[in-house]
Amino acid sequence: RFASTKVDGYDDRTDEYKGQHMTDKQHQWLINRLDYLRGLKSPSEQQRLLLLLGDKATRTPQESKTLTLLINAERSAIKAQEARAKVTNLIQAEKRAAAKEKRKARDHALYQSAGLLIMAGLVDSQSGKPSDNAAALLGALSSLNDLPRDNPKWQEWKIKGEALLEQKRIKE
Repeated sequence: RFASTKVDGYDDRTDEYKGQHMTDKQHQWLINRLDYLRGLKSPSEQQRLLLLLGDKATRTPQESKTLTLLINAERSAIKAQEARAKVTNLIQAEKRAAAKEKRKARDHALYQSAGLLIMAGLVDSQSGKPSDNAAALLGALSSLNDLPRDNPKWQEWKIKGEALLEQKRIKE
């Protein structure tokens, strides 16, 4: 090139647009991005134009300006995609934490139920095994569950249970 051509702030002698020269790092980013885009099955129209202009050895001032704008758009698209991924990861982490809390609360309730069986003397606190035959214990509990809730026995058991729980609280 012998003569300098400036159009809309672009100087073709220095490959500068509005005083900004493409650094080696920016040029390497463009090369890497073009390689990535070539591997896509269906790049967008902007990405196809970026490939076309990025591969050109010599560009008109307008093409260089368009290339700069396409590079900026592609970088913005990458940042937006990364932001969406971060949000998705954050939402998933929150869901996992909520599920973990739910499991933790369920496990706590199960341990408390096991504690009631220990307090009643139906389960050994050291081994965690039923004090008597497991089948007999299950049968007794199943028969208990079959008893209608309005049966007066339930009120008797409630009073006895409250007393046992109170004794446990006093010991602690």
